[in-house]
Amino acid sequence: MSQDDDDDDEGPPGVPPGTPFYMTPDGHAALQAELHQLWHGERPKVTEIVSWAAALGDRSENADYQYGKRRLRQIDSRVRFLRRRLDRAEVVDPRDQKRRDQVFFGATVTYAREDDSETTVTIVGMEEADATLSRISWVSPVARALLGKRVGDLVKLRTPAGLEEIEVMKIFYPERDA
Repeated sequence: MSQDDDDDDEGPPGVPPGTPFYMTPDGHAALQAELHQLWHGERPKVTEIVSWAAALGDRSENADYQYGKRRLRQIDSRVRFLRRRLDRAEVVDPRDQKRRDQVFFGATVTYAREDDSETTVTIVGMEEADATLSRISWVSPVARALLGKRVGDLVKLRTPAGLEEIEVMKIFYPERDA
């Protein structure tokens, strides 16, 4: 196992090793789908190409063979990573949240900044974070500052520009389908 593989298992920065990898049901399903596609879809196809290229003879100058072997290593590394993440995943469904007046994992939170602009983010797992969709990881500085807060709470947030005070304006959790 490479050093990179070991690092993947340590956990998020600032969170003790062994902490579960929280994710939403959608995030968990996406990782399972990626694992399935890599293992049952892409890997068999690349293996077939590598076998065909190896049968051609001289492997040292065979681009198909060399690229295929490199791609197999990438796939295998990602598969190991996904399996470890899924093994340690703790799926948290925000629809099951009972205490909807506080910010917890899965909440969609609107907060006001000092310049009176408002920002809305959804707190999700690390692999689900996507700034373009306003989905932030639960270990991000903003999420960690918001966790446990209620509407009206003022929160000190350390930013690259210095300390900023933000105010929780709204907290939303999705409802269970009837």
